Amino acid sequence: MADKYYTVTVAGVTRHLPLFEVAPGLKIAIFNMLGDTEVVEAAADALAPKLPEADALVTPEVKAIPLAHALSVRMGIPYVVVRKIIKPYMVGAISTEVVSITTGKPQTLYLDGKDIHLLRGKRAILVDDVVSTGSTLRGLRQLMERAEATVVAEAAVFTEGDKEQWNHIIALGHLPLFKDT
Repeated sequence: MADKYYTVTVAGVTRHLPLFEVAPGLKIAIFNMLGDTEVVEAAADALAPKLPEADALVTPEVKAIPLAHALSVRMGIPYVVVRKIIKPYMVGAISTEVVSITTGKPQTLYLDGKDIHLLRGKRAILVDDVVSTGSTLRGLRQLMERAEATVVAEAAVFTEGDKEQWNHIIALGHLPLFKDT
């Protein structure tokens, strides 16, 4: 059973992450902090002091929303959720397309037009749960450029894969890829 999980510690909180096959012979450890208040709060306590001054936090839906909320409370700045589905009430939304490692399919990210004023001419921090391929962050950066915001930092609980490519990410830890040998 131990080979089906990867144990991590997030700011003093230990969790056993299930391994999930994303491609033949390749597994990743699935970190899901939705509903895990202890992990969210510990991660926000540890990340907030590492982040630069900013005017807003930007996060993709879904799993990083609780972290963005907790960071927003600690930093006293608003957070904006970039949606993966456009809703009828989203007027003047801007969009970009990404491919996520967990879905393996193209997804469109939408920034609601009502949130653009929170970002235009402002300093933004991009917040995600895990940075794997960087495609979501690339999409968020594209949206910030279109919204005329300046990205001052990118943060996540974990980076994943080639650790060297994520030196610019403010993260609490790193998850390896698990390849069958």
